[in-house]
Amino acid sequence: MSIDGMTRDAASVRNLTVTFATDADPVVAVNGITLDVHAGEVLAIVGESGSGKTVTANALLGLLPETATLSGALIVRGREGGETDIVHATHAQLRDARGRDAAMVFQEPSTALNPVFTVGFQIAEGLRAHHRIPKREAMRRAVDIMRRVGIPDPETRVNDYPHQFSGGQKQRIVIAMALVLDAGLIIADEPTTALDVTVQAEILDLLRTARDEFGATVVLITHNMGVVADLADRVVVMYQGDIVEQAPVRELFAAPREEYTKKLLAAVPHVGRGKSARQAAEPGSAGAVPTTAPEDALVVAKGLQIAYPGRFGRPGVVAVKGVDLWIAPGEVLGLVGESGSGKTTIGRAIVGLTQVVGGSLKVLGHEMRGTSMRALKRLRPDIGFVFQDPATSFNPLLTIAECVAEPLVVHGRASDPRAARGRVDALLDAVHLPTSYGDRYPHELSGGQRQRASLARAIALEPKLLIADEPTSALDVSVQARVLELFSELQERLGFACLFISHDLAVIDEVADRIVVLRRGTIREQGTTAQVLGDAKDDYTRRLLASIPVPDPEQQAARRAAWVAAQEADTEG
Repeated sequence: MSIDGMTRDAASVRNLTVTFATDADPVVAVNGITLDVHAGEVLAIVGESGSGKTVTANALLGLLPETATLSGALIVRGREGGETDIVHATHAQLRDARGRDAAMVFQEPSTALNPVFTVGFQIAEGLRAHHRIPKREAMRRAVDIMRRVGIPDPETRVNDYPHQFSGGQKQRIVIAMALVLDAGLIIADEPTTALDVTVQAEILDLLRTARDEFGATVVLITHNMGVVADLADRVVVMYQGDIVEQAPVRELFAAPREEYTKKLLAAVPHVGRGKSARQAAEPGSAGAVPTTAPEDALVVAKGLQIAYPGRFGRPGVVAVKGVDLWIAPGEVLGLVGESGSGKTTIGRAIVGLTQVVGGSLKVLGHEMRGTSMRALKRLRPDIGFVFQDPATSFNPLLTIAECVAEPLVVHGRASDPRAARGRVDALLDAVHLPTSYGDRYPHELSGGQRQRASLARAIALEPKLLIADEPTSALDVSVQARVLELFSELQERLGFACLFISHDLAVIDEVADRIVVLRRGTIREQGTTAQVLGDAKDDYTRRLLASIPVPDPEQQAARRAAWVAAQEADTEG
């Protein structure tokens, strides 16, 4: 089947409707959309959760569940000129098209890779499924593609397992699996969501290489408008299953036509527009970096060392090496750094989940090094914790009200969840959730709603200190903006101190009074938000700042050129 006048497009969608059968009424996820994916372009599809962007991407590869009903036309074209009608294709036709004509780069590479097989076997498996080539030749191609996507020592690492690679390296391997088959269309579903800014920049550069050197067409699903500005040629904006606007990237950012697009762009956080701007406007903000903790500090770390014990006779791993930091009452301290820097380890040590092996860590006046479980039990009601993924931190068998009431029951503030319901309703109201949501289960709430409920649970005992570990990293920009606004409102009203852990410096700028920059377990720089973000002294901090994609195609093009030059200088050095 073909669509007249569109033979040059990598994919064509006409009046596509996707409906999911449920126990109640059917749910229309995509409502009669029409779009073209032009050969050789990067097309970004953006929108909030529930907009239909991921459903549209999965439909392009026929990856929707059996409960989905499709209507309309959806054509994917291969490099050799053949085409597949995804809506009416048989299982055999879909199997041939996947990998050969179109390939998917999933959001979470850990779930896309099989943990019991080497990465080389998994890359070669796709080759041998579509081409009759010897195993040795398939492995040779696997080594070659691993080298081309930037995996060091591919001849050796081809025999390693997924858990032996970092998050960024695993994402490179998933992209390699798509490129090795020479797929004409690559669909990347949130490929950089959980990655640090420096790794994110490398993955975006790799996707750009897939277009420029491999000649692939890329469909990018993302909620990060900085990523869109950095990589996309054209943008499609979706809302509640409809396309509300589509335009070339520069045109969309310069003059968005639709009100929803304007709101989406306005919700994007920018470095230099948050607390750093407000601090810079204050008299005396350019003073010396504070170096000593105040007497009433809630957290004081001096020469802090944290290590994880080794296994099978191997030496332990020292994750934090001689760190000095503090958190004053009512202060938000932003802790930033790449994966493996030790930031989450410090947060876990503050609540007693990780052992302190050297130096001193005092939390609410209590020394955590060598502390007993009994002492920790007395300390924990004064410390709240907001987890990165509330979906996994909530018990799926309990209602939201029961989850929020849990700390009240555990610490003896209520006899059971029913007795705590009045307090729970007040907490839900405080985080702007209807009290009726207390009777729902976690899976019945959206990501942003679950994170609000997680925040309600964290403040249930009115803690003096809150640990927030990447609380907005998986949220859409508009939902993220609302959660950050809510966090700032609660922090100002309740006055708790907070350790806010994030790899997103724009998010940190929205909430933090001071920033500590970590790298490989040591502090590289610390100071007020204005000092660190506005006048960074350390090369590593400057590299982090340079790696952030900004939601402005013109500005981002210049930043990308500077970043590439810096990377080349580092390589030559």
